[in-house]
Amino acid sequence: MTPLRGLVRVPGDKSIAHRACLLAALGSGRSEIRGLSGGGDNTSTLRCLMALGVGVEPRGVDGRSVAIDGVGLRGLRAPVEPLDCGNSGTTMRLLIGILAGQTGGQGDGLSFVLTGDDSLRRRPMNRVAKPMRLLGARIELPQGDHPPVVVTPGPLVGVRCETGVASAQVKSALLLAGLQAHGRTVVSEPVPTRDHTERMLRGLGVAVEVSDGEIALIGCEALPAADWDVPGDPSSAAFFVAAALLVPGSRVELPDVCVNPRRTGFLTALGLMGARVELRDVRLQGGEPVGTIVAEYGPLRGLALDPARVPSLIDELPLLALLAATAEGETTISGAAELAVKESDRIVATAELLRQAGAEVEIRPDGWHLGGGLRPRGGFVAACHHDHRIAMCAAILSLACAERIAPDNPEAIAVSFPDFTRALARLSGPTGARAPGA
Repeated sequence: MTPLRGLVRVPGDKSIAHRACLLAALGSGRSEIRGLSGGGDNTSTLRCLMALGVGVEPRGVDGRSVAIDGVGLRGLRAPVEPLDCGNSGTTMRLLIGILAGQTGGQGDGLSFVLTGDDSLRRRPMNRVAKPMRLLGARIELPQGDHPPVVVTPGPLVGVRCETGVASAQVKSALLLAGLQAHGRTVVSEPVPTRDHTERMLRGLGVAVEVSDGEIALIGCEALPAADWDVPGDPSSAAFFVAAALLVPGSRVELPDVCVNPRRTGFLTALGLMGARVELRDVRLQGGEPVGTIVAEYGPLRGLALDPARVPSLIDELPLLALLAATAEGETTISGAAELAVKESDRIVATAELLRQAGAEVEIRPDGWHLGGGLRPRGGFVAACHHDHRIAMCAAILSLACAERIAPDNPEAIAVSFPDFTRALARLSGPTGARAPGA
């Protein structure tokens, strides 16, 4: 195993970038967003905005910056065809919240249809539609709980509504609808989820109140334009942290990463496992804490993960399971039923990957029990189910094997991190890492 050493700059956080683009589209004037991920999910959001009549102008040579000419809070126009959200659940769910209140004088009979790729069309949308209807939103799901989604704009009225699930996407959809509603909207969530929407709305001058698991705002008539610098994506950084912890002799630095406390649950869990991971140079950037993550190889021990921590590391749980499989002692991860309705059933897909590598894994409805002590074997093709995070997990696990693990569809990685393979290879020096396509 070749040690991984060096510095990696990860793509911009796609959760923040989605929201920056959408809020810029609803603003009055021109905004510039710098630090986009360059991946397929953010591209889906921009493509939908252009179809809705928003001016989007690429900036620079790397495709990571755009200028957006906002059309105002209720100025989106009817698209010619259904809105294609690609593989991006965030794009679809946040647009549902925005489109529900688009009463900008376009006449009766206006409706928006949202669809996506095969994977997205299997993901649940009633979790958004049901609470949205409490505000008066007219949302139809002709296929039951899955896309396509038909949104017919109309006047919205602020009410108190519960998300029902620990989902920042559902919460954000309700808040974005509440911006266009008459009166006060209060959103209650069962446990705190990532709070980028609240932070960004405050940055635009919206009075957002947060207390005791509830977020409240009052509808407004306009949003200002604003420029956004998107920090590095902690979920992308997590793969390099895991690689450093897995391969002896490794030390990796990841600068300018978002370290919002609602996004650092992975680092907290690793600390409980005895990992050599630290944060340095933490500062505020656009209302978000940003810092440098440093990870070094060292022994890990198993843990029983508190389910209350799950929302802060939901996207990193497959990686945590991977590391736990190699740790000393057993690990139990529970409270993660949400993983079953991601781009794939990540509970099953993660267990399949680890079992192929020789791990002892018990699948549970909301997580796994892992035996620990894995010395992974490679030499197989991993079924990634067109899921970028499972494909990247396979690449990371491959680093610890004498024979390569090949993801069956490495192209899925481009959804969030197009340069992942090259970045991983650069860390391992001239011999190259066994990453997808290497």
